Amino acid sequence: MQLRTDLEIAQAHQLIPITEIAASVGLAEEDLELYGRYKAKIGLHVLEKFRERLDGKLIDITAVTPTPLGEGKTLTTIGLTQGLGRIGKRAACTLRQPSMAPVFGIKGGAAGGGYAQVVPMEDLNLHFTGDLHAVAQAHNLLAAMVDASLFHGNPSRIDPHTVTWPRTLDVNDRVLRNVVVGLGGPLNGYPRQTGFEVTAASEVMAVLALTSGLQDLRRRLGRIMVAFDRDGGPVTAENLRAAGAMAVILRDAVKPNLVQTLEGQPCIVHAGPFGNIAHGQSSVLADRIALKLVDYVVTESGFGADLGMQKFMDIKCRQSGLRPDCVVVTCTVRALKMHGGVGRIIPGKPLPEEIRRENVTAVEEGCRNLAHMIRIASYYGVPVVVAVNRFLDDTDAEVEAILREAVRAGALSAHQVTAWAEGGAGAVDLAAGVVEACARGGEFRFLYPDELSIKEKIELMATRIYNADGVSYEPQAEKKITRFEELGWGRLPICMAKTHLSISHDPTLKNVPSGYVFPIRDIRASLGAGFLYPLAGTMLTMPGLPSEPAAFNIDLDSQGQVKGLF
Repeated sequence: MQLRTDLEIAQAHQLIPITEIAASVGLAEEDLELYGRYKAKIGLHVLEKFRERLDGKLIDITAVTPTPLGEGKTLTTIGLTQGLGRIGKRAACTLRQPSMAPVFGIKGGAAGGGYAQVVPMEDLNLHFTGDLHAVAQAHNLLAAMVDASLFHGNPSRIDPHTVTWPRTLDVNDRVLRNVVVGLGGPLNGYPRQTGFEVTAASEVMAVLALTSGLQDLRRRLGRIMVAFDRDGGPVTAENLRAAGAMAVILRDAVKPNLVQTLEGQPCIVHAGPFGNIAHGQSSVLADRIALKLVDYVVTESGFGADLGMQKFMDIKCRQSGLRPDCVVVTCTVRALKMHGGVGRIIPGKPLPEEIRRENVTAVEEGCRNLAHMIRIASYYGVPVVVAVNRFLDDTDAEVEAILREAVRAGALSAHQVTAWAEGGAGAVDLAAGVVEACARGGEFRFLYPDELSIKEKIELMATRIYNADGVSYEPQAEKKITRFEELGWGRLPICMAKTHLSISHDPTLKNVPSGYVFPIRDIRASLGAGFLYPLAGTMLTMPGLPSEPAAFNIDLDSQGQVKGLF
């Protein structure tokens, strides 16, 4: 049987006018700014309009340590939303906006897959409503104003050697990681080394995702630090008189975007910060609006529980006051086999034969990674449900082993999910388990209090989340931690920048590494976003294109329809 591609499924679907989707959850046409018939922005005034409504339940979707292919968190998020609809619950999902960099690279988009998708899929994965362009424009305006200030007499007394604000671009382009600007003589500015990062890695994107509204956005933009001055003090966007213009550029981007699932539930898509270098969540505004509109809101955190979910709890929830009612840990047979020591999964290449063969022993060994992710969620006092995203090659014995081990590790329940093939019908059992978990409730708590020092927070995370024996600090990190504490930044939460392919800092260490020291080579301040981010290992904020990027297959047909988009 020839399976239809995600794009073919999405293009064959008859979309519902977005005004009807909005009306189904109480939004009037005057609450929307329409972008055609099938997508719209939601005005922030609806938070005041529905202020007296009780909030719905909030469910966070996370995962085990993923393979390079991902384990279907977005698919589970959408499938669960559709599954909740199948059992009569009013539900919506909130998702990050895809970056076009991986869309044209190798990872693909972020609209789900099969019969658990958000549509219009092509729009979502491409320009959508222009938010990413606005983020890039605001970011690059600030970069230009840094260099203009240096050129025009340097009134802010910027130390050029401390400038940390790069340029940004929503394209994978490795040659831009390190560049020299200002060449060609005095009229072209002050020569210095800098670079580009992908738009999703911009602090402006993190600010957009964490803001509570337009005035808060303006304040946060003003706090962004771009360099130190010659006395060692921070130079900010406010100092450079750039923040006001940046806020103007982002005036429309701050409004969340409304689209729909294949089964007609609302989906609010807004912001998309990197899960490695930033906090990896859709926006606070999207969650707050959705919680006023429906009874169950399903959101997604980037990568595994050691990264995205931990940052959801300790950064997003800390800053916003949001509190999750349930965590769903998504896993796959192939990921747990990998953690069990079987097979090497390489993006763009077929799965190795040993991954495709039944191997219950390897799955059970890999379940140690799943158990660790359940343990991490338990630190926050939130009930855990496990979802096994099932593929065609998975056997009943392998899936049953995961369901058994998940409950043994402390999950309230565990369920196989076949939403790719069956849509919401393939997530009905998961939906019922999530409703039960939300009803049971928990006692939410943070991993650490604000009052701990920077090092105390890092060391608590390293030992409890990353399973390390301790932490080492390179001299640069030691020096900057001392300076940050002196500047009064010690109370900020920690946003660890590390690989997503291991619980540790080393992507080659699979399952649950132990007996190692977690190394911190540097630490940086994202004052606008409101966190500090230590660097563990080498982090790329500008990916490169592979030898055969997805762009090779993307084109227009004779009718002007997109083809080759997954």
